[in-house]
Amino acid sequence: MTTAINIAGITKRYGTLTALDDVSFSVREGEIFGLIGPDGAGKSTLYRILATLLPPDSGKAEILGLDVVKDFKKLRTLIGYMPERFSLYPDLTVRENLEFFASIFGVTVEENYDLIAPVFSQLERFPNRRAGRLSGGMKQKLALSCALIHRPGILLLDEPTTGVDAVSRSEFWDMLATLREKGMTILVSTSYMDEATRCDRIAMINDGRILETDTPQRLVEGIGENLYNATAPDMFGLLGYLRSLPCVTDCYTFGATLHIVAGDGFRPQEAESGFPGARIYPAKGDIEDLFIKLTRDEH
Repeated sequence: MTTAINIAGITKRYGTLTALDDVSFSVREGEIFGLIGPDGAGKSTLYRILATLLPPDSGKAEILGLDVVKDFKKLRTLIGYMPERFSLYPDLTVRENLEFFASIFGVTVEENYDLIAPVFSQLERFPNRRAGRLSGGMKQKLALSCALIHRPGILLLDEPTTGVDAVSRSEFWDMLATLREKGMTILVSTSYMDEATRCDRIAMINDGRILETDTPQRLVEGIGENLYNATAPDMFGLLGYLRSLPCVTDCYTFGATLHIVAGDGFRPQEAESGFPGARIYPAKGDIEDLFIKLTRDEH
C-alpha cells in the first residue's frame, strides 16, 4: 500500500521544552490514522509542521512525496488543514466563508460541492448566518467543509471534536468514514481515547514521544495484564485500600468504576472481604488502559 505521509525522526524544541522527541510513523493512502494523546503531548506542534507552518529542528516529513520544508508552497495546495481552534471568520456568513476559502485555492463551491455535500448539508438551511453564531457542532462542520472545498489529497484534522457534544462527535466520525470511502487519506488527532476505535491505525503519543503504533484491536490485545473492575459505596476509600495491597500494580478511576492492574497472586474474593461493600470482577481492557500502562512503563 502506498505511503501518503512519512514522518522520520521529527524533533522540535521551544527553548528548554522538547515538544516532539524523535517522532516517526507513516500513514497509508486511503486510511484514517489517529494520533492519540492528552493535551500537551505534542499533537498540535506536529500538525503545524505537517501543515508547513512550522519547521522541525531535525528529522524529515513528507506528504505525497513532497518535503514539508522544501516543497511547502506546492504542499499547501494539496492538503486540507483544520486546526484545533475555530479559525474561520466569525463575521462572515456560512456561505461567505465557504466561497472565500474556495477562491483562495482557485476553485468554485459548485465544482467540488459533491465532496462536501454530506458535511455541508446541515448548514444549507442558514447560509446567511454569521459563523460566529453557529453552535460548536455546526462550526465544526463548516470548518471541515472549508478544509475540503479544494478537494485535497490529504486531510489534517487537529482535535476536531474538542468541545462538541457526544452526538456531534459521533456524526463527525461518520462523516470521516464517508470521506475515507471516497479515497481520502485522513490524519486526525484526539485526546478522546474512545475515538481511537474509529481509526484504521493509531499512534499513541505522550510527552512528545510515540509510545506504540498499530491497529486499535492489536494494541488492546497486547495489554497482557490482569485487569479487574472494582466498585463500592465508598469509592475513594476503595481506591486507597486497593492501592495498598501488595499484589496490586496499579489502580485508577475508570468511569464509574475503578480499574485494578494486578499480579498473578491477586485474589478478587480475598480483596473484596477486606473492604465493606466491595465488588471486584474481571474487566476487558481498552485503549485508555493501554495508554495508562504505556505511560506507567515509560516512567
